[in-house]
Amino acid sequence: MKNSFFAAMVCIFCLGFLAPFEATADTAEKIDIKVDSALQLFEEINGSDEVLRKAEGLLVFPNVMKAGIIVGGEYGEGALRIQGRTADYYSTASASFGFQLGAQVKTIIIAFLQKSALKKFQASSGWKIGVDASVAVVTVGAGGSIDSSNINEPIVAFILDQKGLMYNLTLEGTKITKIDK
Repeated sequence: MKNSFFAAMVCIFCLGFLAPFEATADTAEKIDIKVDSALQLFEEINGSDEVLRKAEGLLVFPNVMKAGIIVGGEYGEGALRIQGRTADYYSTASASFGFQLGAQVKTIIIAFLQKSALKKFQASSGWKIGVDASVAVVTVGAGGSIDSSNINEPIVAFILDQKGLMYNLTLEGTKITKIDK
């Protein structure tokens, strides 16, 4: 009984962290401005030009907020860019359980390198990484450049913080949903 009460209180506490982010959702214009900035940061990484050249579409979440104490969650809004133009807006959300304390903001860029993968994503009503599609998270190689060994996958993802490309992270279980803006 004590454990279930404690777990419920932790869940309520963590949801309190994330609720303001959805409640203060950005407008389409603000999301587009943030997506532009995120793509500029991405372009500064060695090897990103190959990804940008190959990509049929880019799903960019410029500010994904993650917070937690034992139980955590993350939420962010972004845009799907096709040929440099915003096609649709999406949200990303996930939950986690385990040793964690604190909060962080990261940028997630998902590159669709095959037209069929992009079309399948666009046709879905909700998309869960690891269930609806496999996404290879690309890591930093020698000299701080993109490790191009995964660039042959249909869908690749990059996770960035304020300093650049992050590594040893996963997107498994992340839910992506189309939103109206």
